[in-house]
Amino acid sequence: MSHTGEILSNEVLKDKYCRAVFRAPEICEKAEPGHFVHVMIPSMRDRILRRPFSICHAGGSQLTIVYKVVGRGTEELSRLKPGEKCDFMGPLGVPFSLPVEDEIPVIVAGGYGAAATYMISERSKNKGYLLLGARTEKDLILTDNYKNNGFEVRVATEDGAVGTKGLVTVLVKELLEENKGKNLKFYGCGPHGMLLALGELLITNEIDGELSMDQMMCCGIGACFACVVKVKDNNPDGWRYARTCKEGPVFKASDVYYGRT
Repeated sequence: MSHTGEILSNEVLKDKYCRAVFRAPEICEKAEPGHFVHVMIPSMRDRILRRPFSICHAGGSQLTIVYKVVGRGTEELSRLKPGEKCDFMGPLGVPFSLPVEDEIPVIVAGGYGAAATYMISERSKNKGYLLLGARTEKDLILTDNYKNNGFEVRVATEDGAVGTKGLVTVLVKELLEENKGKNLKFYGCGPHGMLLALGELLITNEIDGELSMDQMMCCGIGACFACVVKVKDNNPDGWRYARTCKEGPVFKASDVYYGRT
C-alpha cells in the first residue's frame, strides 16, 4: 500500500549528505528502527524503480530520511522543495529489536549507516554507545544528535583526521575489552564488508547482534531477488540466499553466512 508524503524541509546536512522531512502520518504510526521506505520521486516517473531509504526518524506525523547524493535518484530528490509530494511504500522490512532489561546498546555504523540506526538511540530506554567509522571527517554525521540522546560517541576515520585512525572494528575490540562481563547488545549498519567483519568479530567473542544487511533494492517487496545476501541453511551447501527487503534488512549476526565462496 502506498502513501503520499509531503516535503516539509529538504536541506544539506553536511557535504553531500542531505536531510528530508516529510509529512507522512500513516508511515510514522508503524515505523520502527531499521524499517525503510520505497520512494517514487516525481521527476523520475520515466524510471519504473523506486528508491529505498532507511527511516532515520518517525515522530507524530513527521518522517525523516538522511541520504547521500550519489546518483540521479538522490540528485533529483535533493532538488525537491517544500510542498512537493512523493509516493511512499512502507514502512517495509524487518526492524531492529530494542534492548531490554540490563542490555547496553552498542551501535556500530559506517558512514550514513548512522542514519538507519538513529531511531534506536531515540527509542531505547537504555543508553549506550555509537561506534562510527568513516573514510574522512566528511562522512561523520549525526554525532551530536546521538550525544543529545545520551549515547557516548566514539569515532574512527581511515585517514586519521578525527578520532582513532583505522576501521571501526578497532573501536569494537576496545569496547569489548573494556566491558567484559557486561550485557552488550550490538547493532550494525554500513558497508557490506564492514558488516561481515563485525559479525565475525562478534561470533568469535560468542556474542550475537543484529545487522542491517541492506543491499541495492529494486522492487522492495521480495519479488525480484536483486537484493539477496547469504544466510546459513541446513542444505548441503550450508547457505541460501535471503531477500534483504523481505526477510531483512535486519538479520541476526549468527544467521549470516560468512563463507568466502
